[in-house]
Amino acid sequence: MPEIPPPSMPARARLLSIDALRGLVILFMLLDHVRETFYLHHQVPDPMVAAETPPELFFSRLLAHLCAPVFVFLTGLSAFLYAAKQPGGRAAASSFLWKRGLFLVLLEVTVINFAWTFQFPPAKVFLQVIWIIGLSMLALAALVWLPRKVLIVLGIVLVAGHNLLDGLHFPVGHALHVPWAILHDRGWIELPGAALKLRTSYPLLPWIGVIALGYAAGPWFAAGADAAQRQRRLLGWGAGLLAGFVLLRLLDVYGDKPWTAGDTALASWMGFLNITKYPPSLLFIALTLGVGLLLLRAFERRQGAAWLAPLAVFGAAPMFFYVLHLYVLKFLYLGAEAAWGRNQGALFGFDAMWMVWAAAAVLAVALYPAVRAFAGLKARRRDIAWLKYL
Repeated sequence: MPEIPPPSMPARARLLSIDALRGLVILFMLLDHVRETFYLHHQVPDPMVAAETPPELFFSRLLAHLCAPVFVFLTGLSAFLYAAKQPGGRAAASSFLWKRGLFLVLLEVTVINFAWTFQFPPAKVFLQVIWIIGLSMLALAALVWLPRKVLIVLGIVLVAGHNLLDGLHFPVGHALHVPWAILHDRGWIELPGAALKLRTSYPLLPWIGVIALGYAAGPWFAAGADAAQRQRRLLGWGAGLLAGFVLLRLLDVYGDKPWTAGDTALASWMGFLNITKYPPSLLFIALTLGVGLLLLRAFERRQGAAWLAPLAVFGAAPMFFYVLHLYVLKFLYLGAEAAWGRNQGALFGFDAMWMVWAAAAVLAVALYPAVRAFAGLKARRRDIAWLKYL
């Protein structure tokens, strides 16, 4: 029988489960970025073509789908917990969200984009997950002033209803092309008079809903909140989201592109799980957040497990790890290309997915001491204001 949690749980225990979940998805992200670095000759579209994608590649990519929704949801949750500890409450949270959001947007278009392209000045800027977390934080800086019930309704409407807008498009040159490309319609933005193109890889609208729901879930984790009740809520909402995913997928009338059964049970299962990330469909968010909430509950119920501690270390310094691993991967790729040449057409790449998994495991171990040292510095030196932005 699992250990029954006490009626309330110390703040550190709650935060350990949050950091551990963030750390787990960071490792999934590392795996996906190793794939994008050393297995790019087998690139997959969005959504994947299930019938043409090997299972080991399909499920590796599917695992990485957890990353962005969990990151954004936990960003909203952490913003609530930050507000609860500050004398200014929501005003302090709004100010912090605004400043950190701007910082992340700037980081995306400079340091992070350079890590992907190694071009200066850049010809293309890819506006990806850090960009969208930054913009979501800017939106939440205003939304924190709404009543919690209104925030919940808004979050649900944005997550559940944005697929109704999938057929709305504006051509290049139209006054709404640029704002709509940022909000919902993934595409390219060309800056007038500049040889620079921006790629809105992560449309914003549904992510505002996810971060709003994360903030609204904050009272579950407030100091003195009943742990048993919190775990019931995590179980109920997690299981409910997964049940909703299965029901909508079986009906196949709304929430994502239609799916097709395959020639085998495995192929059919892959087709069923083949969901759209850009922008994240209702089914994408239901599946990934459902799994995320259940994992958060499981981690809280296993607070004493030794394997949670390393995950929590990665989760305690997420931005430091993000920037560090991108540059490490880039230099490793350039070194491999110099040593062995472009063995996969125009690219250097591994021959099999097991090599991607092995490389990700080695990198996780190799980068752990640096991440642990930075996380320790961040915990010790709370007087250094800029550290909290990383």
